[in-house]
Amino acid sequence: MGNGTATTTELDVALEKHRTELTGYCYRMLGSSFEAEDAVQDTLVRAWRSYDKFEGRSSLRSWLYRIATNVCLDMLTAGNKRARPMDLTDSTPLARAALSPRPDNTWLEPMPDARVLPTVEDPAEAAIAKESVRLAFMAALQQLPPKQRVVLILREVLAWRASEVAELLDTSVASVNSALQRARATLAEQKASGADAAVSDPLDEEQQKLLERYVAAFEGYDMTALTALLHEDAVMTMPPFDLWLTGHDDIAGFMTTFGSACEGSRLLPVQVNGLPGFAQYKPDPEKGGHTPWAIQVLEISEGRLTGFHFYLDTQRWFPLFGLPLHLDGESDEVEQGA
Repeated sequence: MGNGTATTTELDVALEKHRTELTGYCYRMLGSSFEAEDAVQDTLVRAWRSYDKFEGRSSLRSWLYRIATNVCLDMLTAGNKRARPMDLTDSTPLARAALSPRPDNTWLEPMPDARVLPTVEDPAEAAIAKESVRLAFMAALQQLPPKQRVVLILREVLAWRASEVAELLDTSVASVNSALQRARATLAEQKASGADAAVSDPLDEEQQKLLERYVAAFEGYDMTALTALLHEDAVMTMPPFDLWLTGHDDIAGFMTTFGSACEGSRLLPVQVNGLPGFAQYKPDPEKGGHTPWAIQVLEISEGRLTGFHFYLDTQRWFPLFGLPLHLDGESDEVEQGA
C-alpha cells in the first residue's frame, strides 16, 4: 500500500491491524481501560485524517506510536496517577473496616487480555507482554513521570532501540538512556517494597489445581478451605472502595460479615491483566439466578494466593469482558466474548 494510493478500505485495514498493540501501549501509559480505548480511537482518527501527510520516512507502526504517545501525554497533563488501594492508604484492621468509595479516576482499572495482548508466536515475548500488564507492574508504571513511562514501555516492554525512541520523542539517545536509567531505579524501589505475582504462562499444574480449589472454596463459601489457600500476608482490595485488608484472618472475617451476601456465588474464568481471574455472580434475591458482583483478579506466588482484587463496578466491567449481566439457572453455559 503506497502512500497516496491507499483506498479507504486498505487504510482502514492497515490501521485496524495495530489496534490491539496500541491499546496495550495506551493502557500501560494511562492505567485505565476506557481511557486507553478512547486514546486509540483518537489515534486512529488522527492517523486517518493526516494520512496524506505521512511521508513514509518511518514505518506506519512507528508513526502510529508517535501519534498515540502524543495523545497519551496530552491526557496525562492533568497529573492523575491511577493507583491500587494499597498505594494510597494503610491496611485497615477488620475491626475498623469501613467502605468509603473514591472517584473512578482514582483507580488502576482491570483489562481483558484479549484487548491488549496481540497474538505472538514467541513464548518469551508473550510472557513479557503478560508480565507488563500485571497489576503490580502497572501500578509501578503509574509512579513514573509520563516521559519516563514512554521510554520504559517502548524500550523494556516493546523492545524498541534507543535510537527509535529518541526519534519518536524528538530527543537524543543520551536523554533516552538517562530516562530509562531513572525509570528502572524507581521500578526497582517499587519491586523491593511489594511481592510480585509469580504466575507461569500458561499456568502450571500446581497453579491450575490451586485455582480449582479456590473456585470450590469460594463457591462453597468454605472459609477454612479458602484460608488454607491464602498466603499469611495475602491482600484483598475492592475498588472503588479504598479499604484493603491484609492476612487471611481479616479477609475470611470480612467475607463472613460485610461480604456475607456473596455466599452462593458462581465464578466464571476470565483472562485479565495477564493473570487468572473470575467474573463473580452472586445470588439475585429479586429475579432469582445470579447477578454480577465483581471481576476478581488473582495473584499467586509460591503456591499460595497473595492477592485478590475485586473490581465492583459491574456495569462497566462485565460488558468490557463480554459477560452477561444476569445468569438465569444453575446450569447456564455462558458464551464469553472479549
